Amino acid sequence: MDADAIAKAIRRMAHEIVEQHHSPGRLVLAGIPTRGVEVARRLADHIEKIEGARPYAGTIDISMHRDDLSTRGRLTALEPTDLPVDLDGRPLILCDDVFFTGRTTRAALDAIASFGRPSLVQLAVLVDRGHRELPIRADFVGKNLPTSRGEKIRVRFENLDGVPDSVSVVKP
Repeated sequence: MDADAIAKAIRRMAHEIVEQHHSPGRLVLAGIPTRGVEVARRLADHIEKIEGARPYAGTIDISMHRDDLSTRGRLTALEPTDLPVDLDGRPLILCDDVFFTGRTTRAALDAIASFGRPSLVQLAVLVDRGHRELPIRADFVGKNLPTSRGEKIRVRFENLDGVPDSVSVVKP
């Protein structure tokens, strides 16, 4: 995917979210660091353009909720959780760049439980690459991109990485 394809996918996802959530002023978008935060911000920008009201957007850190802490070669850097409002009774959409096994999403669900009880939790991902290990599915998907287990998906955002927006498959 190039920058235009990414923008188009995020715009489409924003329209799908608006169709399901008629009160964007109550909606919370929580991005999983690092690139999920950027996906959440871009979705919030598009929803604001569509509806004239901006959903709340924040960050949910999952570092200490991962189930692979003992097997990871290096620890993930802690990112502060920054949720701009109380989650109780509000719809929340978790946002991430790549959806793979479902374990990151499971960790995010655990982290969210520490901050309140949303009325609904949904998942928005830029790329769904398959290979689920847990019974979790995305509600909003920018692009389904089937891969082999050994391949990697590389997402780059210009404002984070200094190179043009892109999604590419990296062969082993």
